[in-house]
Amino acid sequence: MREERRLPHKRDGLQFLKTKTAYVIFVVLTYAFGYFSAYYYLQPPSPATTALRTSDDTTKTHDCSIDNFRITTRCGDLLPPELIRRTVIDRIFNGTSPYTDFPPPHAGKFLRRKRIKGWGSYGLVFENLIRRVKPRTIVEIGTFLGASAIHMANLTRRLGLEETQILCVDDFRGWPGFRDRFKDVALVNGDVLLMYQFMQNVVSSGFSGSILPVPFSTGSGLEKLCEWGVTADLVEIDAGHDFNSAWADINRAVRILRPGGVLFGHDYFTAADNRGVRRAVNLFAEINRLKVKTDGQHWVIDSINLI
Repeated sequence: MREERRLPHKRDGLQFLKTKTAYVIFVVLTYAFGYFSAYYYLQPPSPATTALRTSDDTTKTHDCSIDNFRITTRCGDLLPPELIRRTVIDRIFNGTSPYTDFPPPHAGKFLRRKRIKGWGSYGLVFENLIRRVKPRTIVEIGTFLGASAIHMANLTRRLGLEETQILCVDDFRGWPGFRDRFKDVALVNGDVLLMYQFMQNVVSSGFSGSILPVPFSTGSGLEKLCEWGVTADLVEIDAGHDFNSAWADINRAVRILRPGGVLFGHDYFTAADNRGVRRAVNLFAEINRLKVKTDGQHWVIDSINLI
């Protein structure tokens, strides 16, 4: 009798499954399951997982979610400091110093004897680091008209570091619209004469034997210095101030830093930090378990020895 009583219920259930209502419920449940599954898998990682992922208290940098943005260029065998200037001149300027027969006729009449402008170019951080590190080679990333490079050359000369070389990596194009603020920097057939004015400033200051331009974008310039085996005791970063630019420059610059060298840069405590400088510096330090120090408006990360 119990079996006979159950049969009608089974038949009712089968009939319900054939109705439009059951079909609509099935479609809705399927869509909801798919939506929430996709939402779960597409969620960005939490801030904790974007910084460091560790196992047994050992940092595994290669597991970090930012790993896709790391620089993988293989650096060449290290050049002795005394060969760096000659190598750069050979590789970039076809063996002839760019200061030979300077200025070229088409540019000379447009240059001022000395036109120097910088931002944070005379802070105490420069003397503090040069006194401590006594660098043979300095690389400056972002130089504009050379104010900080010339200041560092003055410091090295005053401190008796006569052999110190300063390489200035910059495309010398400025930024779109910069001539609204610097109308005295000439433009000839679309060529803004920033590099020539930079070189004129260097010559007028008496440092053509100490300062060399590397007239390329920071990315391509640093990549080639790395491939040529150029290393530096000090690397200053003061080029692009958005996060992506600062992050890329830091990760490329650290590859040309000798073990134990010092990486530093401007705009840690200026309006530009909101565009990404401080965030890039802090993230780099956190991932690599390094400490950020500050000196005025500058950030400093020293004793770097990354593999």
